[in-house]
Amino acid sequence: MAKNAIQVKKLRKEFRIKQKAVGFMGGLVSVFSPRYKHITAVDNISFSVQEGEILAFIGPNGAGKSTTIKMMTGILYPNAGSINVLGFDPSKERQKLAYHIGSAFGQKPQLWYHLPPMDTYNLFARIYELDHKAYLERLDFLIQAFEIKDLLMTPVRKLSLGQRMRCEIAASLLHRPKIIFLDEPTIGLDVIAKQNIREVIRYLNEKEKVTIFLTSHDAGDIESLAKRTIVINYGKIIFDDTTEKLKKDYIKTKIVELVSDSPIRQFAFPGGKIVSQGRFDLKIELDITQNSIERLLAYAMEHYTINDINIFDPPMEEIIAGIYRS
Repeated sequence: MAKNAIQVKKLRKEFRIKQKAVGFMGGLVSVFSPRYKHITAVDNISFSVQEGEILAFIGPNGAGKSTTIKMMTGILYPNAGSINVLGFDPSKERQKLAYHIGSAFGQKPQLWYHLPPMDTYNLFARIYELDHKAYLERLDFLIQAFEIKDLLMTPVRKLSLGQRMRCEIAASLLHRPKIIFLDEPTIGLDVIAKQNIREVIRYLNEKEKVTIFLTSHDAGDIESLAKRTIVINYGKIIFDDTTEKLKKDYIKTKIVELVSDSPIRQFAFPGGKIVSQGRFDLKIELDITQNSIERLLAYAMEHYTINDINIFDPPMEEIIAGIYRS
């Protein structure tokens, strides 16, 4: 039976935010008689993650995802509850835990902005007290896996978002962590960059047995990587089951964008709702429980000269709304 890499029990986190009235007088009053608003970011949640598992931890903005990760990595302290990560209490043993975990936040870089990634990698090797030979071997593997050889000597500020994210995740894996926390690792990336990162994540999980704790707004990340999904909203867990069940029960539509060489007229595929249309392109909302994407594409190819196809998942907010409606 697999052991738990992460155990969270009745976790709670509140923030006290100072309120300020509008205008000069409002600012003056807030100095001498400050008022505060209490916000519960994480509200009494419990869950566990097994060793070697890929868990998707999802929800809309402000749901409590990043706050939970920060408590599990020791950046924030909980107001109540307990956390056990690889046998460590993050709030008390953050320094010890840091040698066994890695993290990459899509919108919060850890690479030095004005320096090339190689400088940060060398610094991390010293911080984690890595054997020099083992470090070079590990770095060589990561350079090849993430295809970043040509980026190592380029200042981070000059890298594209996709290039930077590949370098960021590589930095998180230098010390061979047993768990890696990925917070929006594919945010803003193109389709090819997303696929490359997903393949490396899958490889690390299968070959190195790294436990992956993943948050993402991209349903494609969740479908392709995680067998289990937890959905959190307003600080509470509202779904904890297999990703297959989430897809079957709550992801019922896809948006298909078609681009043609010739004007698109009288598009009439049954079961497809046109949500926007230009002269040479249109977007269709397709109920995948009633019609397949393959059938839609066959219809489009038969009647029009299609030169580009894009398929989008429904917004995370729609998936959450579907869970609440059920």
